[in-house]
Amino acid sequence: MAYHASVVAVAVALYLVFVWWYGGNGRPLSNDEKAQFIAEFRRRLQGTREEGLIDEAQQLMASDDGKEFVMHNCVRYRAKALYPQGYNYSDDPREADKRYGKAIIPHLLRRACLPVFVARRSGRFVDCPGVPDWHYVAMVRYRSQRDFFNFALAIGAAGDDVHKWAAIEQTVIFPVKPIVSFITVRILVASLLAVATMVLLAVP
Repeated sequence: MAYHASVVAVAVALYLVFVWWYGGNGRPLSNDEKAQFIAEFRRRLQGTREEGLIDEAQQLMASDDGKEFVMHNCVRYRAKALYPQGYNYSDDPREADKRYGKAIIPHLLRRACLPVFVARRSGRFVDCPGVPDWHYVAMVRYRSQRDFFNFALAIGAAGDDVHKWAAIEQTVIFPVKPIVSFITVRILVASLLAVATMVLLAVP
């Protein structure tokens, strides 16, 4: 009985630690935090081709409620990757995007953020004039806007975003919050821990 109780206690403790780490119900950004983020973006982006992102960041901050959200990305590749002078990479935009994807995973996981859906476009159905032919869509869960902006600054400081902008010709990025979703990471983790617990309890 002591063994069984210990196994259950460890499983419950692991789940509680996961829920704490995964978060998703934090406090909104304070005005001071918003100002600090904008000042840092302005310092890093002023005079670059991404300077317009400063206004976009301010618009996003205006909707912050401190809770988790999913960022929806529509991406169209360049015909050839366009790196700044001094970078010696191939001109394959998909390879550039793979470098970006590989580089950002540690930054995401450090903040309990993760891709929940990535898919290539496989055909056409309803089109609107002027809408680009997107190559793929990606949905990334962020614990909060605070984590999102810290992530963006971290990849900029590391120079990892150079691969993203080298690869992408056009992109549309906007936050969404689920109304109906079967992507429930908390339930998945709880289920895996429950299965592992039952297996350990079944061992003689």
